[in-house]
Amino acid sequence: MSEPVALWQVSLAAGLMLLSVGLSAWLKLGLGRDILIAGVRMTAQLLLVGLILDWVFRLNTPLPILAIGLVMTLLAAQAASSRPRKRYPGLLLDSFLSVFVSSFLLTGLTLSGVIGVRPWFEAQYAVPILGMVLGNTLTGVALSLDRFTGDLSTRRGEVETLLGLGATRWEAAHPLIRDALRTGMMPTLNSMLVMGIVSLPGMMTGQILAGEHPQNAVRYQIVIMFVLAASSALGSLSVVLLAFRALFDRRDRLRSERLRGQRDR
Repeated sequence: MSEPVALWQVSLAAGLMLLSVGLSAWLKLGLGRDILIAGVRMTAQLLLVGLILDWVFRLNTPLPILAIGLVMTLLAAQAASSRPRKRYPGLLLDSFLSVFVSSFLLTGLTLSGVIGVRPWFEAQYAVPILGMVLGNTLTGVALSLDRFTGDLSTRRGEVETLLGLGATRWEAAHPLIRDALRTGMMPTLNSMLVMGIVSLPGMMTGQILAGEHPQNAVRYQIVIMFVLAASSALGSLSVVLLAFRALFDRRDRLRSERLRGQRDR
């Protein structure tokens, strides 16, 4: 097992942030304050999470684990829904449904079917895996939703021309849906392409540092990456279809008046 990291060692690592602050000052990027705030906030959040997880890991009932998962999902949905530049009524609910369904479904399948955790709600496995899936799904949902609503705004004339020529709402929106799904899935696919060659993933590295055998750590990482790829695809598809349903009516009309910019809220 690896030696525990002392607080003075954490403080020493935090000093490396001064390199980023100095670079920002030298190049006049204006990011020094943001870097310091991000560092302090990240440290406080992770220390708090560490205390919470220490308590959660002692639990042996599913309800607190599910409650924590729902809170995490709500926060992820809120973060995802705040990214798109163009918004519509019901965007937060659509984000929540997409994140919830894809993350809970795939986490449940991973815990009970792939890894075979018994009981399935064991916090040591359920919370970290759900956290990784949520983070990845959040990115896919935010990117695909931003691309779809943005394209609907900028390519409105093209879509309405196709509808005017007799195309169904699906036929008119299909190119935009395809581009949005590609955008949402691209970060995960790019990460998979270079994993093990250019980058060593954090989960695998953490397990190795904790004393896990490299082969076992690699297998866990492969499982997680396949789950993350599936969550990215399912979350992106779900939110784009929900947005499509909200922005087109059953009479094959684009309801562009429902779209508004963030400044219009």
